[in-house]
This record gives sequence, C-alpha cells and structure tokens, in this order.
Amino acid sequence: MSLPPLLDVNGLHVRYPIRKGLFGGVVGHVSAVDGVSLTLNRGETLGLVGESGCGKSTLGRTVIALQRPSAGNVRFRNQDLFALSSAELKQQRRFAQLIFQNPRACFDPRRTVGSSVRMGLDIQELLDPSEREEAVAGIFRKVGLRPEHRFRYPHELSGGQLQRIGIARALILKPSLIVCDEPVSALDVSVQAQILNLLSDLKAEFELALLFVSHNLAVVEYIADRVAVMYYGRIVEIAPTHALFSSPRHPYTRALLAAVPTMDIARRDDPVPRLGDPPDPANLPTGCRFRNRCPLAFARCAEAEPSLVTAKDGHGVACWAAESASIDAGPMTAAASNG
Repeated sequence: MSLPPLLDVNGLHVRYPIRKGLFGGVVGHVSAVDGVSLTLNRGETLGLVGESGCGKSTLGRTVIALQRPSAGNVRFRNQDLFALSSAELKQQRRFAQLIFQNPRACFDPRRTVGSSVRMGLDIQELLDPSEREEAVAGIFRKVGLRPEHRFRYPHELSGGQLQRIGIARALILKPSLIVCDEPVSALDVSVQAQILNLLSDLKAEFELALLFVSHNLAVVEYIADRVAVMYYGRIVEIAPTHALFSSPRHPYTRALLAAVPTMDIARRDDPVPRLGDPPDPANLPTGCRFRNRCPLAFARCAEAEPSLVTAKDGHGVACWAAESASIDAGPMTAAASNG
C-alpha cells in the first residue's frame, strides 16, 4: 500500500485586494495563486520556477500556513492545515520550515545567531535547556560551521555562513518539509554551489522533502526531482526534471529555457522567443493568460483557459497548442496570430 503524499495542495487560491480612493475601497483583486493543485512526496524535491511576480513565494508561504488561502485546501502529513486549531497548527509548524532568500534580513541583529537557531526549540518546548544548547552546537556542525560560531552576531558572518545558519534554523526542529525560497540567489556563484551541495546532502541524511522556489533554471535542474513552471498564479507545466529540460511542452517553458546561457551550440543557435512585456496582473488576457506573449497562440487560446492535463509519463501541461501536438520536440519557431 502506497503512502499518501507528504503535501497535497488542492485548488489553492490566494487573492489580494486592490484598493483605491481616499478610504481605500476595494475595486478589484489580484490572484497571486489561482487554482493550484500539486503534490509533494516524502524525500522529494519539487522545483517551482517562473518570472518574478508569478506567485511562487506566495504559494510557498501558503502551503506551510504562513498565509491563509482565499480558497482551496492544503493537506500536510495527512492533516488539513487550515482546519486545525491554533494549538494543533503550532505542533504542525515544527514539521514544515522555511529558508529565506536574504540571509542578512532574516536574523535579529541584536541576538547571537545561536540564540536565533535555538528559538524554535524554545517555542516548541522541546528538550531540556541544556540539551537545547547541545542540539544547536550539533546542528552547526551539520551545516559545516564550528560550534563557537553560535556565539557570534549576524554582522560578524559572511552571507554564505548566514545562509548555513538559516538552514540550521530550519533543521533544528527535524522537519519533514522545507520550503527554500530563492535560498542561493543572494550569494556568489561559488558559494551557491556549496549551499546546493549542502542541501542535497542534508536532504538525503534527514529524508527531507524540499519545495525549491527559484527563477534560476540551472539551479533547479541541478537539485530538483520534478519541476513545476508557474505563470501568473497557474501551474502551466509540471514534469520530472530530465523530461522538462529535454522536452518542454509549454511555449512559456521553452522561452524560459531558451533564455538560459548555455555552452550547448545546438541550443545556442535556436531562435530565442520574443515574449514582449508581461501583462498587468490585475487585467490578465481572457482565455489562456499567456496568449498575448505566445508565438503559437491561435483563436481557441482567447476563448478558454486550458486545464493542466497530465499524460501517463507524469508530464503535465496546460496549453491548447500542446494538445494539438504543434510544439513537439524542436526549436520554438512557429508563428501564429495572438488571437
């Protein structure tokens, strides 16, 4: 009998009000997350990619109950997170942690980094006080730092060291899931590689599931088992990593991949799709929200929004052109009306 997914997201919506006027009246809404459904299994890394502002970070925060959805539900460890009481949610929080993008902005400059890491144990009332200090020293060793680093303040440490401490803070409670929100984007390239290798090693050792949010496709290709591509609140493609990078089926995914610098001469010679300016999030196109930037759009794209359809090979795509098999393997060169 197969185990249920560690994380099961169903029909998730997160809407933000648009306020105008002297009294801030609500005149509309922006859907940061618009009907997203996905699963994440134990020990799996799911990469979540897309342009800035597409809703990746909002989705990441919502699936660990740092933000309430407008609709839909999230089941984590076989419990509906948003049906739990405050006390029950506090107990669940230890099993889902977050690594932030900017390590310098997520630590209190007045506290030693060791006390910041220990805070989770204090809040959850885990271990005796003496054991908590030993646990902090041990987790510092796990992330490649000396135990005495825990007595330093954030300004005394480099960005790479602070991100290791951010990882330690997430690990100290022995979670099942960690949401990594652009965890290496603020670091130098050489330090990025060290942090990615560390995350891979810790994932295997602690049997962690990772939701890895990033706009860097090269990073996601290295660390993820599956990849979900997000466009203005919707998942438009999801597939095993190798399949998505070797045979992308959505024109948006192809455009993202074409923009990645590469030493592959064949890929470098492919024409790069010209996407044009992104749409206004408060006034998205009718039908497929990507159609005004898509070189393959046709009349049907303006009439209805495509649903995410998953094939037997686990490759899901939300695209009318993909259904008509007009974007099989090969460079994206077709031209069509924007409908």
